[in-house]
Amino acid sequence: MKFTDGYWLLREGVTAAHPAEVLDATESDGTLEIHAPTRPVRSRGDLLKGPVLTLRAHTPMPDVIGLTLTHFTGGEPRGPAFELTGSGATPGISDDDEHATLTSGELSVRVARGGPWHVEFLAHGRTLTSSGHKGMGIMRDATGAHHLREQLVLQVGTSVYGLGERFGPLVKNGQVVDIWQADGGTCSEQAYKNVPFYLTDAGYGVFVDHPGKVSFEVASEVVSRVQFSAETQELTYYVVHGPTPKDILRKYTALTGRPALPPAWSFGLWLSTSFTTSYDEKTVTSFIEGMRERELPLSVFHFDCFWMREFHWCDFQWDARVFPDPEGMLARLKARDLRVSVWINPYIAQRSPLFAEGKALGHLLRRPDGSVWQWDLWQPGMALVDFTSPAARAWYAAKLEALLAQGVDCFKTDFGERVPLDVTWSDGSDPERMHNYYTYLYNRTVFDVLRKHRGEAEAVLFARSATAGSQQFPVHWGGDCEATYESMAESLRGGLSLGLSGFGFWSHDIGGFEGTPTPALFKRWLAFGLLSSHSRLHGSNSYRVPWLFDEESVEVARHFIRLKLRLMPYLYETARTAHTEGVPMMRAMVLEFPDDPGCAHLERQYMLGPDLLVAPVFSDEGDVTYYVPEGTWTHFLTGEQVTGPRWVRERHAFLSVPLLVRPGAVIPVGAVDDRPDYDHADGVTLRAYGLRPGDATTVRVGDVTFTVVREGDTLRATCSDPAAPWALAATGHEVRAPAGTGSLTLGPEPA
Repeated sequence: MKFTDGYWLLREGVTAAHPAEVLDATESDGTLEIHAPTRPVRSRGDLLKGPVLTLRAHTPMPDVIGLTLTHFTGGEPRGPAFELTGSGATPGISDDDEHATLTSGELSVRVARGGPWHVEFLAHGRTLTSSGHKGMGIMRDATGAHHLREQLVLQVGTSVYGLGERFGPLVKNGQVVDIWQADGGTCSEQAYKNVPFYLTDAGYGVFVDHPGKVSFEVASEVVSRVQFSAETQELTYYVVHGPTPKDILRKYTALTGRPALPPAWSFGLWLSTSFTTSYDEKTVTSFIEGMRERELPLSVFHFDCFWMREFHWCDFQWDARVFPDPEGMLARLKARDLRVSVWINPYIAQRSPLFAEGKALGHLLRRPDGSVWQWDLWQPGMALVDFTSPAARAWYAAKLEALLAQGVDCFKTDFGERVPLDVTWSDGSDPERMHNYYTYLYNRTVFDVLRKHRGEAEAVLFARSATAGSQQFPVHWGGDCEATYESMAESLRGGLSLGLSGFGFWSHDIGGFEGTPTPALFKRWLAFGLLSSHSRLHGSNSYRVPWLFDEESVEVARHFIRLKLRLMPYLYETARTAHTEGVPMMRAMVLEFPDDPGCAHLERQYMLGPDLLVAPVFSDEGDVTYYVPEGTWTHFLTGEQVTGPRWVRERHAFLSVPLLVRPGAVIPVGAVDDRPDYDHADGVTLRAYGLRPGDATTVRVGDVTFTVVREGDTLRATCSDPAAPWALAATGHEVRAPAGTGSLTLGPEPA
């Protein structure tokens, strides 16, 4: 939201009050509190005038400092609030004639005692960012609405990332971003997953601890600053010091929650009925049999909306006209070694029997006059479940428990973005603050049901909407994209942006959701989709089984499905890192190479884990241009090498894609290519790339640890389990270690 008219003027009707100086600073219980009048105090008469802004500096954990700005304190606090899980920290506080300072770990916030108003955040003696004259302020717009605003300086060359799953340019500089949930597809400035956190490549990130609407002006209203504002009397933001982008994500997710570890089976291929297509058990069986006959490994079958009757979404009842024996059907699918997913949402149509039940029990969201909130968009007369009520959450969970008892394994939690404001929540939550936060309660409710009945290790969702903290309930997918190369590219930008916002796992609809892809586009998207965290074939009004496109699509699908399954030892350890550290599986290049300026703006390629570079192909012809960082990289599929830093132009057939291995990496490759959930260490091959003399690399595969060392022209590998069979490969050599062998020597490598 913009308040100014250029540099000198305020917009018509806007008034502003900015802190002018420090009146006093006090310390209490590890908090530094500062009172800042908004006009200079030249005489006692100036002490009779307001407003005064109160600042509280505090720390939830080392290297993270919160600053809370407060104007009026007379209002009653209303929820919701983000659930933060800081590990605790003991700050250092000092106050002298020049500065009042609070320090946490390596990070300090320092407020100038004299001279122009100035707040700066420092680490290792270097200023990370600062707020200066007329940056922080109390702003009233032309309607009289009261906003608190902050502006933090962007130093020269600093790029800003994150703010949720956003489909525009990856670098947010120059953009206006409103943190406000919307169902707008992947081709607009709106987003399904809004996160008031941004990450920079300058050693810090910023989390605005406000669940409602936060408006960001990222080097837009003032081109040298990131501005954020919210309509509130109190606003807290946290500066998170890295120093690296990975470190920032580790600390941010320690504060807001780390992703759960999805089960290994979820990394296999998901096949959907698609949205508005016609299907019954015979159709489903034909798809599954078609995949089996063509040797296309399948892990999960998903039933989209029309597993329920039309106009009854959601009543959680199978449409008996097309699924007369759901328990038997699910048992037959389980006999094929498949997991089953079904589509749900938090909306209850008026025709659903659950509408009357939910209304009578008080579980549906109400208007201030006590009537149930309803509209006709999406489902006639639909209402929303009021997830602020523990009783409503239990009621909704019980409906899902019945499906789990039938044999369903997981849920696609669709929607959750269009949440109204003219309502009264059961727990008294503020409607504006609840608009974005609703998705957190919705997905947590469903995820908790799965944890309870399937166990921590088996719980997984396929969720569309999210906010800060929702990364704890994976997996998330990119929403409604179109069947075009442009939409494929915007989907990738959204996924990388989400990964830079603390989310470890992400997927998208292979081939695009809206429309039907051409065979060429479908094959290109298959390679991208199967080199993503999670992989799903799904569309709107057409099926996505490969043989409906052409026979080459079957071959391409088979090739990349089996490639992903062989990579499971590597991928699952990357997933474990996302779970334990908050570093995503799909990583924007800047995350791995923050010191390479060539990586700052890259958005058409990514790192899959720490060691695999993927550059999807966005053309029928197969032409692709991508950037290779420093070192000699190896094409995983062909063994060809390329030395960076340089830009590379290549043409790839449909069975190929740029997939390069980082120099010095050891990639564990599995012995199984027909399922994702196998013993990844059994028969694993360690493929070493470009280790230099003296290099030592440790690789974990499940409970087994391998160490690979290069000694001169010899590679030696040791295994923590002397009974585990494994192999070592490098530069055309491969030697298999029999069970019981603890070390292995590989001969001289060819020049």
